[in-house]
Amino acid sequence: MLCKRIIPCLDCDLAYPEGRVVKGVEFKQIKYAGIPWILAEKYYREGADEIVFLDITASHEKRETMVRVVEKTAKNVFIPITVGGGIKSLKDARRVFKAGADKVSINTAAIKNPKFVSDLSRYFGSQACVVAIDAKRRRVDDPSQVEDKVVVKTPEGEFWFECSIYGGRVFTGIDAIKWAMKVEELGAGEILLTSMDRDGTKEGYDIYLTKAVNDRLHIPVIASGGCGKPEHMLEVFKETDVSAALAASIFHYNTYPIPVVKRFLKEKGVPIRL
Repeated sequence: MLCKRIIPCLDCDLAYPEGRVVKGVEFKQIKYAGIPWILAEKYYREGADEIVFLDITASHEKRETMVRVVEKTAKNVFIPITVGGGIKSLKDARRVFKAGADKVSINTAAIKNPKFVSDLSRYFGSQACVVAIDAKRRRVDDPSQVEDKVVVKTPEGEFWFECSIYGGRVFTGIDAIKWAMKVEELGAGEILLTSMDRDGTKEGYDIYLTKAVNDRLHIPVIASGGCGKPEHMLEVFKETDVSAALAASIFHYNTYPIPVVKRFLKEKGVPIRL
């Protein structure tokens, strides 16, 4: 059995000269958390399996990606690094790979140009192409109006999940579950699936969304959005077959350091790399 991965996510605001790691709630209420490469090295030494950098404003503000941050990080961090935010072309991807990244994550560019997923996969390999999906619950009041959507039943009612772009600022009308299936066909090697409703709430992952996506795919899925304690990671690993759990707040503010989380999961029978 493959070991489950624990992945710290560093949401970066590059409006500052040195870059800043920030964290919000439901993609809002942003607050400072640290310096990107310093936090990344800390997590590497604590046993993180991978690092994800997301430039949360690059797509919206049309800035280039965080090449300088990746270069500084790669000098002292020797686990896979994924970089997302503002990557719109093969040239953009090549720059972050040259800087030291192992994978690129795309969302806005993928929805605007699905062929870009295929191009990335063909030129750099599917293992290097991660498609990020930021999904928002939409309540189903009239089933006849959502016949083209995948409707998921939950204890709170029936929902479909809508894809957003530009860091959660724009909604697309695209069904997140169908989109995940489509990008797998296009060549994506992994899905980074974030529940916008749970993001930063510390209430746990959206198990219904995560399971609905993971059960329909053959590629790895990273669960994201809502982790507030190790028990939430245990739940998502027990209730779904996701390959990895991503978290931010519990690591950034040292609420539950990575070694604590990993030991807890190991004791509960989750295959984990210590």
